Amino acid sequence: MSNPLILQPTKPADACVIWLHGLGADRYDFQPVAQALQENLLTTRFVLPQAPTRPVTINGGYEMPSWYDIRAMSPARSISLEELKESAKMVTDLIKEQKSSGIDASRIFLAGFSQGGAVVYHTAFHKWQGALGGVIALSTYAPTFDDELELSASQQRIPVLCLHGQYDEVVQNAMGRSAYEHLKTRGVTVTWQEYPMGHEVLPEEISDIGTWLAERLR
Repeated sequence: MSNPLILQPTKPADACVIWLHGLGADRYDFQPVAQALQENLLTTRFVLPQAPTRPVTINGGYEMPSWYDIRAMSPARSISLEELKESAKMVTDLIKEQKSSGIDASRIFLAGFSQGGAVVYHTAFHKWQGALGGVIALSTYAPTFDDELELSASQQRIPVLCLHGQYDEVVQNAMGRSAYEHLKTRGVTVTWQEYPMGHEVLPEEISDIGTWLAERLR
């Protein structure tokens, strides 16, 4: 797996956002977004990891950057759970690296777009058992959330920002909403925000993320 792209802030880092790209993209995909956010988050480091390149079944076995294989889209996505778990382990390793560098876990955030968001959800609410600053879930879903989902006290304290397009044709709005409802019913402080867009990112959305992060990094 390639080394992540690391964007250092203008001042000494005391916070970090680990941001995962979507299927078929790469670690540079959200570099402009991270740089825009850093204009106001002067002490926040951004870590942008790169998914491994592997065959994706729903795309005819074509090889592309992918956090896990998607085998079928309907009726619900059929995925490689093992590859999802491998990707989540990579994220927990990055969290540990940031903690070792002196960043408090309560100031480490996980963000992910689409498939990257699914990995972030699994990491925060299945894999990681400590504190986190929060989760930012963009145009995504939670393939490992079900009625048996049980959260620890520390997981319940992780604030979550869910952002989704009203006209998303790739990850349906209802799939994102389902993840939100799972967390809400389990006592998580979770915010749902939707936008008049498809499977994409809008400047207004980035502005809202910046505001949400700034409130938690005071």
